[in-house]
Amino acid sequence: MEMFQESGSGVRRPRALWRLVIQFAGFVILLTLVANVLVAAWVSFSPAAVSGPGQELAGSAEVLVINGFASLVAVFVSVGLAARFLDRRPLADFGLRIDAGWWLDLFLGLFLGALLMTAIFVVQLAFGWVSVTGTFETAAPDAPFFLAVLVPLTAFVFVGIYEELLSRGYQLRNIAEGLNYPSVGPRGAIVIAWVLTSVFFGFLHLGNPNATLLTSFNIALAGLLLGAGYVLTGELAIPIGLHITWNFFQGTVFGFPVSGIEPIGASFISIEQSGPEIWTGGAFGPEGGLLDPIAVLAGSLLIVLWVRLRHGRVRLHLPLVEPPKTRSESPGAEDPLSGRDA
Repeated sequence: MEMFQESGSGVRRPRALWRLVIQFAGFVILLTLVANVLVAAWVSFSPAAVSGPGQELAGSAEVLVINGFASLVAVFVSVGLAARFLDRRPLADFGLRIDAGWWLDLFLGLFLGALLMTAIFVVQLAFGWVSVTGTFETAAPDAPFFLAVLVPLTAFVFVGIYEELLSRGYQLRNIAEGLNYPSVGPRGAIVIAWVLTSVFFGFLHLGNPNATLLTSFNIALAGLLLGAGYVLTGELAIPIGLHITWNFFQGTVFGFPVSGIEPIGASFISIEQSGPEIWTGGAFGPEGGLLDPIAVLAGSLLIVLWVRLRHGRVRLHLPLVEPPKTRSESPGAEDPLSGRDA
């Protein structure tokens, strides 16, 4: 298979598989460099950082925030460079065409993530699977609560943005474009890319604390939920908003573990779980239990309803499979919903 190909619009660039491999390799290299530099700088300027054992340092809230910021930088730089030199399209094409409608979808995503995790908490509380043991608690007793909450909030904002730009924005779009063969068709290509990126998303969480094949399967289902907003709108607003508040309400508001990671910084509610792990997820958190698929289904239906109410129809965003336009082509007058189909 040749490494380069020329699209129907006359743009010559590497094939989709090579674009994905090069971008991801660049992301890993940049993440390693940026994270090591930032952690080293923080340790150098913070005497408290070196006072405890290395294991405590590695799992500290500050280092999690630093790693989140490093990942954000690495994703934006690697995707930005890939967009310019490999994909030959603007960064905005990966779900970042920000306008008033984009912000409206973001607020819907933020509301939806909070709603779904609140529902999971209420169900566990109603069945007696979880009990509240405290409120407004911080990891450091002398830290003001409102400042301590900024630590997990910042980390979850970073995670929500960089994971969605990488997994949904860049990877899903490139896989869909690469699979758009006549025998598959644009709709089939988008659906396959949607599933593949969700499976890869679940696989990436297999190394988390207390992870199992079931938890990774559930994370893959959550990837389908996050991807729903992208394949129906072509924008990352709903996935980013949903991702942020899903994690924030899960860990910081209700005190659940987030994908196996215990709450950091502070939590509005401290809890103790005693219910069946098959439903609650146990030490992995709600994403490891059977309530997760139910929430995914409910969330997906609500996204479909939202898209229907906003646009009057629910169709896959077929422009996701289109190659970049040449400079002579003008995308400005194009209806952003054109080309969608179910």
